[in-house]
Amino acid sequence: MENGSIILQYLLSGITKGGIYAVVAIGFNLIYSATGVLNFAQGEFVMLGGMVAVTLALFVPLPVAVVGAVVIVALLGCLLEMVFFRRLRKHSILHLIIITIGLSIVIQEVALHIWDEKVRSLPYFTGNQVSSITLFGAMISPQVLWVLGAVGLSVAGLHVFLKYTLTGRAMRACSSNPQAAMLAGINISNMRTLAFGLSAALGALAGCVISPITMTHYEMGGPLAIKGFAAAILGGLGNPMAAVVGGLLVGILEAFSVSRLPSAFNDVSAFVILLLVLFVRPHGLMGRPAGDSVREH
Repeated sequence: MENGSIILQYLLSGITKGGIYAVVAIGFNLIYSATGVLNFAQGEFVMLGGMVAVTLALFVPLPVAVVGAVVIVALLGCLLEMVFFRRLRKHSILHLIIITIGLSIVIQEVALHIWDEKVRSLPYFTGNQVSSITLFGAMISPQVLWVLGAVGLSVAGLHVFLKYTLTGRAMRACSSNPQAAMLAGINISNMRTLAFGLSAALGALAGCVISPITMTHYEMGGPLAIKGFAAAILGGLGNPMAAVVGGLLVGILEAFSVSRLPSAFNDVSAFVILLLVLFVRPHGLMGRPAGDSVREH
């Protein structure tokens, strides 16, 4: 019974981490599907969401601070697309990826100068750092439920948006066949800007809900981007639901590796599994061969 509780504890921890990786991976998928670019600055949106919310929370109530942070970071994502990627669209994919890496470094440096190197955090949305809920013998923080709820709502909301709204369908059309979408009167540039904005908003929301648990630091974006990228590749690039599966797998593998491997190998275990999967299925667990994307799902 005790072993069962410990396993459940690791499982819940892995699902919590995996949920965050899944949100980052969905951001990768959104931008990749709309523009063909792998945005390695995606993790910085998570960091900025937490940092902006912490600052706003000094002046306004916590819910307003979270909403404000999501809006501000979403607008920043739109601005980055219009300033950099819209102008440089004719460059090769490799050049655009390098630009996203450069942007990630620039955003980190700007954050360092604005907020310095101190670790910050939002207050717990419910309870405090010692509050816990007992679930089948495992203890979890109420904030974990906020994290899982935010991830679930993000995934469901994105699914409804892409499947059932006119704008979402227009975005999928741009992803599927940009020239046909253009002939149908869809503004492709605006759809790509919207993809960046949505991706940034999702990242910012994730940054806010995890801030009480993991703290917020100007360097946290890089590792999150790498894990999110691994999740997106593991699940299958171009498929948001596959990103969720990939994120959860990476998080659970990482959590269980704590009990079996030295802490230095925590990050390695997930990538070893990723490499093994890619040897067997280069397009990921739920992905399709090259040419398919979010439009097919």
